Amino acid sequence: MAEGGNGVGRARPNIYEVADRAEVSIATVSRVQRGSSAVRAETRRRVLAAIKELGYRPSVAGRALAERRHAAVAVVFPTLSGPYYAEVIAGCEDATVERGESLLILGTHRRPRVDDLVFDLAHRVDGLVVMGQTVDDAVLAALARDAVPLVLLGRPSVAEAPSVRSANAAPAVELTTHLIAEHGFERLAFVGDVDSAPDVAERWEGFVEAHRRARLEPPPRPVSAGFREADGFAVARAAFASGANRPQALVCANDELALGACRAARSLGLAVPDDVAVTGWDDVSLARLVPPGLTTVRQPMRELGAAAARLLFERIDTAAAQPASLMLPSELVIRSSCGCASEQDTQFTTDEGRG
Repeated sequence: MAEGGNGVGRARPNIYEVADRAEVSIATVSRVQRGSSAVRAETRRRVLAAIKELGYRPSVAGRALAERRHAAVAVVFPTLSGPYYAEVIAGCEDATVERGESLLILGTHRRPRVDDLVFDLAHRVDGLVVMGQTVDDAVLAALARDAVPLVLLGRPSVAEAPSVRSANAAPAVELTTHLIAEHGFERLAFVGDVDSAPDVAERWEGFVEAHRRARLEPPPRPVSAGFREADGFAVARAAFASGANRPQALVCANDELALGACRAARSLGLAVPDDVAVTGWDDVSLARLVPPGLTTVRQPMRELGAAAARLLFERIDTAAAQPASLMLPSELVIRSSCGCASEQDTQFTTDEGRG
């Protein structure tokens, strides 16, 4: 078919034509399109000039074929429910979409044969972000031996895979010290399953350290609970019903537990914070909207996911390099559930101003 003056019938330029014009490989064209730093400036200039001259638009499938890649990564989570996981996944998606690739999500939900599911997924993507202790260390080591790019999220590094975490121990010390020093509480209880999540174990360690620094008796063992609002309600109701031995404050491992604890207090006719103080962790949107506003620790949930995805792409692009692990800051947010009414008023004003 003859090429018309308006371009009708004209074949779409492909990556091979760009490579020929720039006198480079198709893999180099793909790296330039992706913004990789592993391309010399002069080579990059030639490739970009060829792209402009030919009017080339990249195909994700073609780029993946040229580099023998899937153009997709995956995240493995214990569950997909709850505001924390939703925000972290949204961050992963932000970074993946920005790169022009696909994101697969596997929620294990305590399913049987999780190891098989993860191994199968690893062969359909270019790399994995793995959350917490969703996957056993032995499985991570096996994936690393198979040269699967890995990044861990919310847990220390394993099998030389870099990790992305937010600070836990130091903010937990700060939060617990605030309850002890500013409000005079001596009977505090920690709520959360420290055995199932490394980040929660670090918060428990900070809780214990604050007691040691205040020269208080070591606190009782954590009140083990899942991480949903219903779990917080159940364990807090039992703790609050213990009469004279009732804790003066609950330090909850996440905001969902804390919100459940506040509901349990109301069900027993107790007022928060007048009768019992409650604190959380994460700073989900409800933390500042429910009365009383929840004192909590704000961690950068969305940025955790985005940083993990970006670190994974760095591992994929530079297979010979070993990116460093990342520790993102967390921030104590004082509201009124611990008894600081004036700080609560200030927080509401600040948050409303941001909106």
